[in-house]
Amino acid sequence: MPLTPYLRYLRRRPRTARPEPSPRPRDGGRAARRGRRATALALAAVAALGAAAPPAPGPEGIGDRLFPQLGNPGYDVLAYDIALGYSGHNDRPLPAVTTVTARATTALDHLNLDFARGTVSSVTVGGLPARFARRGEDLVITPAVPVPAGAPLRIVVRHTSDPRGAADGGWIRTPDGLAMANQADAAHRVFPCNDHPSDKAYVTFHLTAPRGVTAVAGGVPVPGGEDGPRPTRTFRSVHPVATELAQVSFGKSAVLTRRGPHGLPVRDVVPATARAAMEPWLARTPAQIAWMERRVGRFPFPLYGLLIADTRTGFELETQTLSLFEKGLFTEDHRPSWYVESVMVHELAHQWFGDSVSPRRWSDLWLNEAHATWYEALYAEERGGRGKAALADRMRRAYTESDGWRADGGPPAAPKRPVAGQKISIFRPVVYDGSALVLYALRQKIGPAAFDRLERAWVRRHRDGNASTADFTALASEISGRDLSGFLHAWLYDRKTPPMPGHPQWKSRRVT
Repeated sequence: MPLTPYLRYLRRRPRTARPEPSPRPRDGGRAARRGRRATALALAAVAALGAAAPPAPGPEGIGDRLFPQLGNPGYDVLAYDIALGYSGHNDRPLPAVTTVTARATTALDHLNLDFARGTVSSVTVGGLPARFARRGEDLVITPAVPVPAGAPLRIVVRHTSDPRGAADGGWIRTPDGLAMANQADAAHRVFPCNDHPSDKAYVTFHLTAPRGVTAVAGGVPVPGGEDGPRPTRTFRSVHPVATELAQVSFGKSAVLTRRGPHGLPVRDVVPATARAAMEPWLARTPAQIAWMERRVGRFPFPLYGLLIADTRTGFELETQTLSLFEKGLFTEDHRPSWYVESVMVHELAHQWFGDSVSPRRWSDLWLNEAHATWYEALYAEERGGRGKAALADRMRRAYTESDGWRADGGPPAAPKRPVAGQKISIFRPVVYDGSALVLYALRQKIGPAAFDRLERAWVRRHRDGNASTADFTALASEISGRDLSGFLHAWLYDRKTPPMPGHPQWKSRRVT
């Protein structure tokens, strides 16, 4: 029992009858005086210890197998409200205020937020000043009053958001501004949060920047606040967002708008100097959305678009409603048109698989990337290139490499932990073509019609939520009318790739 509550307990005990006096000691009382003195010293020491502030707890985490210290227990975030001020210089910290609205799921005498790159000046909980301390990549907050289970939480953190530092995610500096790339665990390098996809929440950004700088975020623009030399623009999500999928852009950008299927607003943000070069590519997005809708159902959000950044990250990213792309994908002429479009479809497919339906744990990442790769491959097959880029040929090549991919990165649903200092190393070939191969095997097993019903049911049943590998296995069994647990367990967890249904002649390259 902690000392301070124990002393309170001692002080509050009900009085009892005085005990009978002890017999007088034979040494004339010297032993009793020594005993009383020792007792007084001990009590003084206990009192001093009880008065000292206990050390702040360390990082906690929710026990994710790949990122053990990511996320925080004890509360459920409902919404983030984040104000960012951009000076026009992308090498300076941004003043920021992050308000977290949450609900306590257990009694809390302290709570943690993930936050790694910025200076915190103050924290309040429920309007009262709170103590705070940095522990690793956690901000440990001690409320003035303990929070009971089930109580609402309103945490306000005044801080800076620093775009400088190692290129390990969070802010990306472009020649004229900033953008975000928060996957897998880098949102907390931008703002304090519960940085795990299992705790999705609504997000509002208030972006203040000088005139001449275009400020845009994922979500729906909210009118107003655009007067003065430093206008503030507000963007609000109307569906919950995983922190890794938040997006903000500052820069000398053009915002292009058009309409997609059933009047869906399509908003693209591109470098102003590249507007003409980007337009032919961006004009293809509405047809791509219609193509995806024919396969899996209605687009899950109220708008979509591409954020084209003049930077080299080595990846594209499915940030919710505003996918991040490198400018070079569209301007370097050695890539065939069908390939570029298939990459656009990959990130578009993620809006259903990964954004609307998000993984419960990072080991469920294959559910995101398998499906995005699957629809990328189907689209490439339809658009042609290299012998129609046949899906079966691509899957056969993947099967040949599958055992090697599993040896290097683990099986699809039990990936190996990231390499130290390289957290995006979880994005290995086994979660892309190696996991799309699982979907191909499943379609071979249950047939195209049942597979298509499964895909539509998956995004409908888990829309705006989180889902796991076990959820997918259960739904596949339900839709197909057969127990697929053993079949899918082998494909998702075995060290060796199982035989491919319908293609017994396929062989995986031997791993030495």
